[in-house]
Amino acid sequence: MTSTDHRTPPIRQERHTVELGRTEALALLGQVSLGRVVFTQRALPAVRPVNHLLDGDEIVVRTHDSSALLGQARPHGAVVAYQADALDPVTHLGWSVVVTGYCRPVTGPADLARCARLLRPWPRLPGQVVDSAVRITPRLVSGVRLVEAG
Repeated sequence: MTSTDHRTPPIRQERHTVELGRTEALALLGQVSLGRVVFTQRALPAVRPVNHLLDGDEIVVRTHDSSALLGQARPHGAVVAYQADALDPVTHLGWSVVVTGYCRPVTGPADLARCARLLRPWPRLPGQVVDSAVRITPRLVSGVRLVEAG
């Protein structure tokens, strides 16, 4: 491989997956701050990278008032998926968690203020005010840990 070759080197050790239970999967989700939210936009799937906060068992994402995600969550909520992982690009070891649940806007002023204190939005466009948030209540939680066979 040359220094400009960006391909991953071949994996020599065999790997397998271990299914994670709900509690362990949510605990791992709480250890990372970035993930991807999947929702419907104009009748098609949309995926956005976002940062999150695990608040109890709920996932909180801050957003701006005109975001497509918030638009889908208003007024009655929407079904979404949330995925996060910690995978090593060289060894291909780590974990991945997928949550499917119900997304609702955070509406209470005290709850919104709490979310603003605990979670700094990412990324933000110049001049964009990020003063809204959504909560994803997990219904289905699945996860896998990728480990060396041994």
